[in-house]
Amino acid sequence: MRRMIALLVALAATAGCGGTKASPAAQEPATTAMVEQGPLSAVVSLDGTLSYRARSDGSPYSVINQARGTYTALPEVGAKIGCRGVLYRVDDSPVLLLCGTMPAYRDVHEGDAGRDVRQLNRNLHLAGRAFTGRTRAALERLQRRKGLAATGKLELGDAVFLPRPLRIGKVAGELGGAARPGVQIAQATADALHVRVDLDASQQGEVKKGDRAQVTLPGNTSAKGKVARLGRVAQAPQGKDAEPAAATVPAFISLDDPGAARGLESAPVQVDVMTKGVESALSVPVTALVGKAGGGLAVEVVRAGGQRELVAVRAGLFDDAHGRVEVEGALRQGEHVVVPSS
Repeated sequence: MRRMIALLVALAATAGCGGTKASPAAQEPATTAMVEQGPLSAVVSLDGTLSYRARSDGSPYSVINQARGTYTALPEVGAKIGCRGVLYRVDDSPVLLLCGTMPAYRDVHEGDAGRDVRQLNRNLHLAGRAFTGRTRAALERLQRRKGLAATGKLELGDAVFLPRPLRIGKVAGELGGAARPGVQIAQATADALHVRVDLDASQQGEVKKGDRAQVTLPGNTSAKGKVARLGRVAQAPQGKDAEPAAATVPAFISLDDPGAARGLESAPVQVDVMTKGVESALSVPVTALVGKAGGGLAVEVVRAGGQRELVAVRAGLFDDAHGRVEVEGALRQGEHVVVPSS
């Protein structure tokens, strides 16, 4: 879009120097392109980085320990842990990953009820917010499978609740170190790759959640995706000379096939976001636009017998992906306009 704006400025400047006049008589054959009727889309081109999904603002999940003792096993960076899997061990007793948005804050046992019990039940494939006999029996089975004492109750240090299966990104705890409640032992993300881009002020009103995108990966391969979410907090650039107006907002592109980017974590990519479009518009190649003397834009139409006529137009949507621009004026589909020869 910026390139298109620069083109319009250049055309206006050229027009101010005398402009382009229509030619009433036939001239030497010109290179032409057809006036077309059809769909157009606008594109915002951005630099992005492949990373693993995490919280809505891009920050990783914190794995907070609540057990007491000694760390006897810790996860490795890159390890993938599913719901009900073993995250780490304290005094050789497993600490499980259970999936849920509410952190553990108490021991729970039969007779308890609440949001934390509801998410425990979901991990046990049960419904309801009450800790029932069915909850106790299912929990005992899980405890036996994972090597925990089959007590039928969930103590605070037995599990960590996080929203989804994890990929370990960083380990802060130390093997053999003291396990203390409330201490972060690791940072983690989801296992699926996505793309992060940073939107400047001119782009924040253009890019919307749900916009389709095409990502050019290293090796010049392409992957399709869409804008999954937009950050809510602007991030100012670092440095004492940084200007507040230069603040950016992160946006995250989910890939239709995350496996296409497997093994490319932190790789730079190019992202083209289709921000808006029209189903049917009259369009010409952008290079067909010329500046008119006195201002405005026109295209040079080739008439019968090779005569050329300058027709005033008003530019609408620019389709960067196809190099075309929507135009309004005395034009018809199928007519031919002059374009620069290659």
